[in-house]
Amino acid sequence: MSGAIHIGVGGWTYEPWRGVFYPDGLVQKRELEYAASKLGSIEINGTYYSTFKPDSWRKWRDETPDGFVFSVKASRYCTNRKVLSEGGESFDRFLSQGLTELGDKLGPINWQFMATKKFDPEDFEGFLKLLPKEKDGLRLRHALEVRNPGFDVPQFHDLAAKYGAAIVYAEDDEAPEWPRIDQDTGDFRYARLMSSREDEPSGMTAAELDAVADRVKGWSTTGEVFAYFIAGAKVRNPAAAMALIERVS
Repeated sequence: MSGAIHIGVGGWTYEPWRGVFYPDGLVQKRELEYAASKLGSIEINGTYYSTFKPDSWRKWRDETPDGFVFSVKASRYCTNRKVLSEGGESFDRFLSQGLTELGDKLGPINWQFMATKKFDPEDFEGFLKLLPKEKDGLRLRHALEVRNPGFDVPQFHDLAAKYGAAIVYAEDDEAPEWPRIDQDTGDFRYARLMSSREDEPSGMTAAELDAVADRVKGWSTTGEVFAYFIAGAKVRNPAAAMALIERVS
């Protein structure tokens, strides 16, 4: 039995989407509602830079339909630390800001590390031990986005699997040095697709989208999938996401 496939973009407030993705005349406060009517998921990126009040999380929950899911990008104050295993206080602060107000619309948390962050097995395991499995009665799922090639080793894959964390499959043609790790380490898969192009109305060619769809459907045989078109030609990402949704539904 295949897992659910959630496809979307990063964020929902982006001025160039107005008149391209968002209809002319749509008021800004209705943009999330509109985006959620066309997409299956959104990765909340603003949490990387700042925290939000519980009222904001409840508002986002209430403006989206049943079955919609948000992924949440962890704070840079958590992941840009020299010693990850000493970050318990900052992790708790991030997780306690109100994100559990999303209820069953809370998807995975993406812990993104800069390319300068090297793989230190002992410290990284200490970090993984600090990630809670639940918060306020809600299960928490964790995804690890690493950008240093030193992480693409069996020891890291095994550590992620030991703690049930997914490794983010990140694809960016402009950063070929980033590892593209396609490993099944959790009970869900997480992908960030960052190679859309502005000269393609749907961000990618039909053949490229077909290939992505095949990969996503393959992942879904082992669990849920969360796939986001992010960066690249950002103005094309909603179109790319909608084209991918058509191919996997």
